[in-house]
Amino acid sequence: MKRPSISVIISTYNAEEWLEKVLIGYNNQTYSDFEVIIADDGSRDTTRELIEKFKENYNVPLLHLWHKDSGYRRQEILNVAITKANNEYILMTDGDCIPREDFVEVHAKYAKKGRFLSGGYCKLSMKLSKQLTEADIETGRCFNLKWLKQQDKIGFSQSLKIGSNKFTATILDAVTPTTPSFNNCNSSGWKEDMIAVNGYDERMKYGGPDREFGERLENFGVKGLQIRHKAICLHLDHARGYKTPESLAKNLAIRKEVKKNKITWTPYGIIKGEKGKEQEKLRISA
Repeated sequence: MKRPSISVIISTYNAEEWLEKVLIGYNNQTYSDFEVIIADDGSRDTTRELIEKFKENYNVPLLHLWHKDSGYRRQEILNVAITKANNEYILMTDGDCIPREDFVEVHAKYAKKGRFLSGGYCKLSMKLSKQLTEADIETGRCFNLKWLKQQDKIGFSQSLKIGSNKFTATILDAVTPTTPSFNNCNSSGWKEDMIAVNGYDERMKYGGPDREFGERLENFGVKGLQIRHKAICLHLDHARGYKTPESLAKNLAIRKEVKKNKITWTPYGIIKGEKGKEQEKLRISA
């Protein structure tokens, strides 16, 4: 199958230092048939200024989508980004995840109808996250396990991911006990499938909205495929002040209902209300 044109959707909020490193990574990809969409959950003007600066000399189309800061509303701006995506295939990631140079190419290579791809990440310490320079990213040395270990400690699981060659990555992805799930830092799928399940559930706050999105995709018949040792990105460290016991409990209750009742459509997504489900059925059958 011909490799797809891809829309890379990057979520961000007031994290220019991290976003700059991520955008450098996407400006140094081996695959060129993609666009970058920044899904911005209400960042300050300095984020917009950073993106405008990159636009002046960026290798692929770069679009900035923004809505007013009214608390954590990431799922809302992600739904907007899905509808605005110009390409048939969507790669979801975060503004704190630096892609290796073959990151988009790997997602394009393994894209398959009836599947979504489930990647992972290599988590870095705050010290190493801040230390990484533009040159480290452009030369690719920040993805060299030996170099990373010279800078700071790297955990065993992270070492396995970043230290694998193509052969061992294939074996590790085949034998890993980790179930493929939709993780917003590193997952991809077809736009038509994402639209068919009505995007993200906008009731959900931090703590599993991407998993719930993937669970509805699975209920719809789109199964996950593991690429956590093939598609490599570096996860920069940060605080999680928006994580609360209340949001976690609410999200778990929604996910429980989705699993129990095999729900595919959320009335709290791109189209609001149950009536939208019937309208979408009519559109698809037309």
